[in-house]
Amino acid sequence: MPLGDVKVNPGAVVRQTSESGRPVLLTSRGRGVAVVQSLTRYEEEQDERSFLRAVVEGLASAEEGRELTLSEVKAHFQQK
Repeated sequence: MPLGDVKVNPGAVVRQTSESGRPVLLTSRGRGVAVVQSLTRYEEEQDERSFLRAVVEGLASAEEGRELTLSEVKAHFQQK
């Protein structure tokens, strides 16, 4: 969507992201300059990214031998 269209009718961008569930690419002179996304979808994607990062970190820790038994984890949290 051209930036000029956003200036004329910003509500159309919000409506499009809400109805389609997809982000809208904003363009200037035919080139992408920004993305507008619904807040709900943005938050979902942030949660997903955080979860995936945690999984990757956990797998890397396991490969490096940094593991704890369930008893060790429980003991750690009982101390706090």
